[in-house]
Amino acid sequence: MRRILAATIGLLIGAGLVPAAADAKPAAGYQPPAIEWGACTRPSLVARGAQCGFLIVPLDYAKPAGTKIKVAVSRIKHTSPDAQYQGVMLTNPGGPGGSGLGLAVLGEFVPDNAGTYYDWIGFDPRGVGSSVPALTCDPNYTGYNRPFYVPVTKKLEKTWLAKAKGYAQACDRAGGALLDHLKTTDTVADVESLRKALGAEKINYYGFSYGTYLGQVYATLHPDRVRRFVFDGVVNPERVWYAANLDQDVQFDKNMDVYFGWVARNDATYHLGTSAKVVKKKYYDTLYALIKAPAAGKIGPSEWNDIFVSAGYYVFGWEDVAEAFAAWVNNKDAAPLLDLYGVPGAAGSDNGYAVYLGVQCTDVRWPEKWSTWQRDNWKLHARYPFITWNNAWFNAPCRNWGAKAAKPVTVNGKKSPPILLIAETNDAATPYPGALRTRQLFPKSVLIEGVGGTTHSGSLNGIACTDDTVAAYLATGALPARVAGNRSDKKCEPIPQPNPGVVTLSTAPVVTDEVREAIGPR
Repeated sequence: MRRILAATIGLLIGAGLVPAAADAKPAAGYQPPAIEWGACTRPSLVARGAQCGFLIVPLDYAKPAGTKIKVAVSRIKHTSPDAQYQGVMLTNPGGPGGSGLGLAVLGEFVPDNAGTYYDWIGFDPRGVGSSVPALTCDPNYTGYNRPFYVPVTKKLEKTWLAKAKGYAQACDRAGGALLDHLKTTDTVADVESLRKALGAEKINYYGFSYGTYLGQVYATLHPDRVRRFVFDGVVNPERVWYAANLDQDVQFDKNMDVYFGWVARNDATYHLGTSAKVVKKKYYDTLYALIKAPAAGKIGPSEWNDIFVSAGYYVFGWEDVAEAFAAWVNNKDAAPLLDLYGVPGAAGSDNGYAVYLGVQCTDVRWPEKWSTWQRDNWKLHARYPFITWNNAWFNAPCRNWGAKAAKPVTVNGKKSPPILLIAETNDAATPYPGALRTRQLFPKSVLIEGVGGTTHSGSLNGIACTDDTVAAYLATGALPARVAGNRSDKKCEPIPQPNPGVVTLSTAPVVTDEVREAIGPR
């Protein structure tokens, strides 16, 4: 799952539908046409000689002879000798709503050349990015100086309820038939079609965040097609999705206390206070001051809160957020805040958010009574105020969503072969208990724990204990021994907190900026 700022939701838009093929087969046996591979346009893919094309799939698998849509796909082929080739490795960055086309580059970050044994496959899920059509509802929804998230007055509450309903209605108008076919099960069907189009008997898979849930559902429905699966930032499949977002609120608040403590320890750099308590107070004092006087007339309390959310997700970017915090508080310089927030309103910039809602609002039915949301969120806000109401309004369009919700798949991994789970102890986006529960549901799985860490989906970032385990699994299928009890099977160091102004091999992210942007925040 992910939080989306104006600065991070810029995805491509598409238009149009593919005419139905005359020879479409029944849903259970739908055989997609071969992908017509050609040149890519994304610079990172071009530089690596990647191939790009479209997977043609039914909009509605129950009507395979009907309207078709196009799923954008990328491929970087294996560079190992053919005798060492181990098949296709599909990837998903999370979201839902994240563009995964660029993730075909992920294989080069696996240690010991273990990534070279696979064809790495990236794809934009249906409705996303370069896939056709791509959903966009209201690019101006995430604008500057929006109402305060915390509904301390009835007027604020009514304003946000109206905004959320308006966005849902905009998506209903824009989405058309696509809105009824954005469930996780629809994307699972697309993954199965992709397997067929690639001519693979089984698939390998590397999923981050929501991508772990997509993988869990695939493994439940198609266990005989599972080879080696890696889940990093593990979703609890029994908490989708209303409860999962409430779970986030608690851990985000705790992670921000860790962050404020780090800022305090680096007071010589940021001059924001020498204790976490002082820094935290400064954060909230500033937030309330921005209600009456937004920074640069644009960054109000909601934008201020959004800018800090990434610090609860992971340690990457902690320095950037602290520098913007200090620049405003100490010098009334809003430029770094504006840089982090980005410029809202670009065409299609809400694509990621629109598809996020399209999936989460229809995977499962959300509470319709506003009194339920009020009760749950005010109760959490009393102890964990950092993101609670931000998160509530982020998901509130689900109350008025135009497509019918389904019942989620009951995830069961008993028939799945061994898979690798990865999670840090204090992951806020996908809280750690979800990884433990998934370990129980997949009885052959093995869990690596980044002990004490606050980073979400941080594998392949230079922690040898974790990354070497990934490499060994992809190379040979070897996994650490599974231990007894409800706990992790291997304990590793977390992604380290940064040392302001110092870049070392142990703290510099290994994956490229483009990959990091693709897989977070979710």
